[in-house]
Parts: sequence; structure tokens; C-alpha cells
Amino acid sequence: MITRQLISPESIAVIGASENKSKPGGKVLQNLIDAKFKGTVYTVNRKPLNIEGTVYVSQISEIPSVDLAIIAIPAHQCIDAVKQLLEKGARAFIIFSAGFSEAGEEGVALEKELVGLINNAHATMIGPNCIGVINEYYKGVFTTPVPDYDPSGCELISSSGATAVFIMESAMLTGLRFSNIYSIGNASQTGVEEILEYMDNKYVPGKSPAVKLLYLEQIKNPFKFIKHATSLRQKGCRIAAIKSGYSEAGSRAASSHTGALATSDTVIRALFSKCGIVYCSSRDELIAVASVFQTKELKGKNIAIITHAGGSAVMLTDALTSNGMNVPPIPAEDTKALLAALNTGASVANPIDFLATGTAEQLGLIIDFCENHKAIDGMVVVFGSPGLFNVKDVYEVLDRKISTCSKPVFPVLPSLINADKEIKQFLSKGRVNFPDEVNLGKALAHVFKSELKLFEKAMLPEMDIVAIRAIINAASDGYQNPEVCRELMEAARIKMAGQLILTDSRQLDEIAQTIHYPVVMKVIGPIHKTEAGGVILNITNEQHAVEAFTQLMQIKGATSVLVQEMLRGEELYCGAVKQGDFGHVVLCGLGGIFLELLNDTSSALAPMSKEEVTAMVESLKGYKLIQGYRNRKGLNKEHFIDTIMRVGALVHIAPEICEIDLNPIIANDAQTMVADVRICLEK
Repeated sequence: MITRQLISPESIAVIGASENKSKPGGKVLQNLIDAKFKGTVYTVNRKPLNIEGTVYVSQISEIPSVDLAIIAIPAHQCIDAVKQLLEKGARAFIIFSAGFSEAGEEGVALEKELVGLINNAHATMIGPNCIGVINEYYKGVFTTPVPDYDPSGCELISSSGATAVFIMESAMLTGLRFSNIYSIGNASQTGVEEILEYMDNKYVPGKSPAVKLLYLEQIKNPFKFIKHATSLRQKGCRIAAIKSGYSEAGSRAASSHTGALATSDTVIRALFSKCGIVYCSSRDELIAVASVFQTKELKGKNIAIITHAGGSAVMLTDALTSNGMNVPPIPAEDTKALLAALNTGASVANPIDFLATGTAEQLGLIIDFCENHKAIDGMVVVFGSPGLFNVKDVYEVLDRKISTCSKPVFPVLPSLINADKEIKQFLSKGRVNFPDEVNLGKALAHVFKSELKLFEKAMLPEMDIVAIRAIINAASDGYQNPEVCRELMEAARIKMAGQLILTDSRQLDEIAQTIHYPVVMKVIGPIHKTEAGGVILNITNEQHAVEAFTQLMQIKGATSVLVQEMLRGEELYCGAVKQGDFGHVVLCGLGGIFLELLNDTSSALAPMSKEEVTAMVESLKGYKLIQGYRNRKGLNKEHFIDTIMRVGALVHIAPEICEIDLNPIIANDAQTMVADVRICLEK
């Protein structure tokens, strides 16, 4: 719960205040005073202080009442301070102090007690171990820079105070503007989910900040995160995020393909994709994406590159096209008049290179041409300075065109020294700059793709839910036998190949009666059949079946043999694994032995809509195999999508399923059929 006292306090008490501006309790006072906080600021310290614009008290008991307390004292003193402050009416706390859960068992207990006090009083706490909050009403941080409040600027939520500072430092140099900034530190009471909830509930289209930037080290409540992030996206917000700390978990030694493939990073990417959040890997990427957000929206993927620097154009073209964007050639008949207006040697094919001798007037003509050409959706203008002439007039033309064009214009102004003064003037008009063209190219592609990924609410396909629950309730923990797996597939209405389970060679005559040759025989017992040599294909007669049965039953751990009809087609895969509070991650891709070899999978959090699953399938590198290529028929895409949706629905209905593998799924142009399924329960 975010209280009014945290957002717009009428009074602030700084506990541990200081005249020394190199200390947190001194620097935060300077920031509050410099930003002209309109309420009363109480400075609390046993040592007398004389700080203009504040009211000094030697102890908390001398404060008449207060809304917000900013605490910069040792951790072990915080409990007593908070108790006293609550009695004085404080209902918001920003705790700079470190030494809590990040410092061991004693700190964990201290933090737990602190959270209990705050919760019982229905108050809000930011931190501990944070740098504070910046908003329209006050600058409650002990760091710099302190950006000016811009109501249309970015909102930033950061788990790390230092990282928040680094992001602001870099972003402000590119012209990026900020509104509200929350450094949540340990997030022991108020985390990213609670702040997103507040932003969602208070959002007013056209008035509230529409760009949200997140640096996250933990997500405690994924479903709350999804709810409010998705709601904000649906209201028109744009969100970009970094989630650090995924590599430590890595891929685990798992008993299923899905368990090995579903790394922590896979889970986060699936979570962000479900919410329509742009996944970023670095601060530079986050800043570039945010800068794209703060320009006009790109409606298509055809980009015109306008430059006087050929190398930059080549690098930008590579970055755009390798990430799914287009730099389309412009027909010569369309550019004849434009070419005549440029200097000799200019090129207008796209990239449009108007040479180092190009003028501001020529830049304006080129931008107007692209604005009116139907094959162009947006423009990137790369214009630096070799230090030989002033580029002020060029940047003034660029500023005007950004305002007047209906299509977005993205400025790449790389001369941070030679054109330092001119760039600062350009940024002072509310513009952003992309100093690196490759970062811009990647960011444009990521943003464009994310704008297409705001999925509809998932609707579960028709399944026998009663039967599914009955099977799950009757089953025991661990890997299920083939009969239970088949029953679950039938209840979920997922098609499986015809099969028999044999424990004795005398049962082999049933093959010809019920399945028909050719068949495949698989050992039951060992978890990984292929590695154990437990799969024999294309068995065409009874004699061959006897030999295969005998061979398989000699494998260590073998209990029986599964016989299935021999299906013809390509091998696909689908699986799901439970990932704690995130629920189940569903993966799909090419199947068989190529699954982990190629690692060509896409993922989503269950349950998924048809639109979401379609995007999963179409994002696969092996999608051309599904489409059909070189006169080969494609595979039944709709059946594959339906199977993936049903796996997502199954694990949603039966959360006791901790892992499920459908591998391989045999697919051709007519159908998809599951050849092998493995299901593990953990009740």
C-alpha cells in the first residue's frame, strides 16, 4: 500500500540529519532544500544543527507531528525510532540504513520486526538499504544527480540505488527526462509490484507519466506484477526492464528436457513477454529503449537512414536488418528530383548519404521526401561534426522536422565533443539523442516487436477438467507410468500415437491385432530412453519385434516395453516446468535429439491465448520448417498451436504437474501426434 504521506507529505523528518553534506543525512537535507520542499523539514540529531529552512529538534519526541520520516541512522536504532515516529503520526518511511536482511540472520530478524511495525500501522516503507524517492513534491535522496521533475518524463523503479544513479547519469546526457523515481532497496515491504499497483490505480491517460523503466533484482509476486504491468500497457503505457541475477541459477541438472531448458532467464523473458515489457540486458539498452519510447510511435518496420557518414549507415543497417527491421531500397524513379537537389556524389538509394558537404536545407528536403514516401515508416538521421563547421543550423532543422513530421525521426548525434554545445541546445528543447547508432538499431527493433505483443486474455480450450482432476488426485508423486500419461493426454484432448505396454514376449502377437506394423519400441524404466539405447525404430514384423523386445528388457532398470505405431513426419516438441511463484513456463520448438542441441525454443507463462502461442511458434528459428520450404510441404501449424495451448491449460488446471515433456511430437501437413510423453507430479 502506497500512502498519501509518501507521495505528497506536508512535513518530513530527517532522522540522523547532519550539516556534513558528504553524509546521507546531510546530503538529503541539501536536496530537499535545493528543490524547495514546501512543507516543514525537521532535522533530528542530538548534536545541535543550524540549517536554514529547517526546524531542529534533538530527539523525535520533540516533533509535534510528521508525515514522512527519512531515516539515516544505524540499523539497530531504527526499530525504536520507527515506534516513536508512528506515535507522531508518521505513515511513510524511507530508510537509507543498511545492515538488515543483506547482512545476515540478525539483520533478517531486525527487518522482519520493522516490517511488522509498518504493516500494523498501515504505513508505507521504502527500503531499507535504498537511496530514496524523487517526485514532484520532494527530492528525498542522498545522491546526485537530482533530475528536474518532468510530468511526461520516465518513471524509474530500481532495486539498486547505485544503478538508479548510473541510469540517471547516462540518461540525462542523452536528453531523457524523469518524473518519479523509486529506489526500493531490499523491498522488504514495498516492492516493484506495489509501486506498479499504485501507478496503475492512479493512472490518468494523457496526464500520468506513460514510460516506466525497471531495474529489478527480485520479483516477489509474479501474478501481481503481471496484473498491473499488463493493465498499464493496456492503458497506453510503455515499459522496459532489466532483470539481473538470472545467471546464478542457470540451467539445472534436470530429469527432463524442459527442466534443463527452462532457465531463470527464460522465465523472466516469458514474464516480460506476457506483459508486453521490452526486455533489456544493460543500462545502455534500457536508456536507448526509453528514448525510443519518448519519440513518436513507429507504425511500421521500414526505416530510412539519412546520413553524411557512410560507416555509421552500414553499422545501423546491419543492426536494423539483423533484428527484423527493413531498410528498403527506394526506386530511382522516385528519387530523381531529390538527387538533383543534392551535391554531386550523393546517394539516395537508402541509406541516403548526402555527404559531409551536405547542408541543413538539403537535410530538410530529404526528411520531407521520406515523410511523404509511402514505403518509409520512420527516419534515422545520423549527423555529427568533424569540427570544421558549426552544425547548429542542421540541428535546428532537425528539431523542427521532429515536431512537424507525422513519422518518427530518430536523431543520432555522435559528436559529443566537437558538437557538445549544439547537442546541449538541441536537448534543451526537449529532444533526445542516440549517441550510438547500433544501440538505436537494436532498441528500435525491440520496441517495435514489443508493441505487437499485447496479448488478449487467455481462454482455456475445451478439456475434460473433471477427469484431469480425478487422475491427478489418484496419482502419487513422481514420474507417472505410460497409462496415467495417456489418460491425462486423452482428458486434455491431445492426440497420442496408438500404443501397447508389454511385459512378456508372449504378448507380442497383440501388435498386429491392435496397432499394425511398422512400430517403434521403447524401454520403460530408464528416464532417458535414447541415452540408454532404449528406442528401436521401424520394426516391421513379429520376428523383429521379438528381437527388439529381448534387447530392450536387458537394459538396466527396464520394467516393460512401450510399443507405438511408427509415425511419419518431422519432430516437434512442447513441454512445461513449474517455476515456483511464477507458475509454469511452457516451451515449444523442434523436437527429438535436436531439442537441446539446437536450443531453438520459445517460451511463455501458462495459460496462454492463441495469439500468444502463435507468436511463440512464429518466433522459432525453425519456423520455416513448419511453413514448408524447397517444395516440401509445411507442417500442421494449427494443430501444433492447439497442442501447445492445451499443455498450458493442463498445467494451469493441474498445478501439481512439476514437469511435462511431449517429445517428440510427430507432425506432417495433416496432423500432429504425440509419440512420447513424460509427466512428473509433485503434490
